[in-house]
Amino acid sequence: MKEEILKGIKNRIIQFIARYIPGSMTLRIWLHRMRGVKIGKEVFIGTDVLIDTSNPRLVSIGNRVIISIRCIIIAHFDNINIGSNNKYQGEVKIGDDVFIGPGVIILPNVKIGHGAVITAGSVVTHSVPPLTMVQGNPAKPVAHCGIPLGRKTPIWEFYRKLKKLERVN
Repeated sequence: MKEEILKGIKNRIIQFIARYIPGSMTLRIWLHRMRGVKIGKEVFIGTDVLIDTSNPRLVSIGNRVIISIRCIIIAHFDNINIGSNNKYQGEVKIGDDVFIGPGVIILPNVKIGHGAVITAGSVVTHSVPPLTMVQGNPAKPVAHCGIPLGRKTPIWEFYRKLKKLERVN
């Protein structure tokens, strides 16, 4: 019991440091990996990003992912059964080449497919298919991305290949 408490305190201290320390592609990544978050290569984590404080091991982030400023990734809730086998947690898996805009909230049991784009301020409550742009609260598909929106993608090329989805009520 005492070991769990000390581990929790250590984890939260590292989380706090990772939120604000410079090094969006170096030190922050290293600190989150130290906490147990699975993180691929060439990942960018912006300032003030909160990745589950109690169960960081439930979060996996693919390669070349961009997580913008002030995002929150939650992989568990206390006292709410959202998973199987009476567990109060659910993995969050973020695929390769995903772009997550500023202020996004990602809730438990969510998988975000390769090349998906989550627009600023969205709340992701369900899984997102590959190469799909979602928006809103709760986040809903609004467009199909012809290519991922990455650090090396010219914005004009991304917009040119973006196809608006028809609304279904």
